[in-house]
Amino acid sequence: MIFDAIIIGGGAAGLSCALVLGSAQHKPFAKEKQIGIITHQKTSHLQNALFNNVLGLKPGTLGADILNDGLAQLRNLYPHINQISKEKVLSVTKQDEHFIIETNKNSYASTIVVVAVGYTSLMHIDGLKSYIEPHPRAATEKDRIWLKNEDHLIEKNLYVAGTLAGWRSQFAIASGSGAHVATDILTLWNGGKHTKVHDKI
Repeated sequence: MIFDAIIIGGGAAGLSCALVLGSAQHKPFAKEKQIGIITHQKTSHLQNALFNNVLGLKPGTLGADILNDGLAQLRNLYPHINQISKEKVLSVTKQDEHFIIETNKNSYASTIVVVAVGYTSLMHIDGLKSYIEPHPRAATEKDRIWLKNEDHLIEKNLYVAGTLAGWRSQFAIASGSGAHVATDILTLWNGGKHTKVHDKI
């Protein structure tokens, strides 16, 4: 099977991207799409985060709980999205019209890839290293990186979201970045017609 889109990373940006893509399941242009998310989360900054200043979150909310609840939310609401757990991505390479994603256990092919992992210099994914530059919105001494992009797009069908896209390490910003990328992908699938997905009462 060739995925239409694979998201690498199960933190704020990756899960937000997956939720928005999942919510378009009944749209004619999205209902047959094969979507996956590789949910390796060990390096997510949410693991030790505490939130008091995020709209809609109860003060004292733990980042670790958001990670667990987010995976459950995605699984319960949008079970058609393939959650790939306990695998670490080793490389992303272009092959014809697809990308090949190699993990420590498997190999996947996808037309679109969204990279939504953390922005530390410990990020080592072969095939992406040529895009790495010092992060433009982080203190130099923190040694943070970004994947050079234009409005989240690294190259055709290769996106980056969250702090690795050059944004500051703020939960709401990372989540919004992931949602932004999802709506760009939906717009692409919708033949270029600008697209967003809202639930209404």
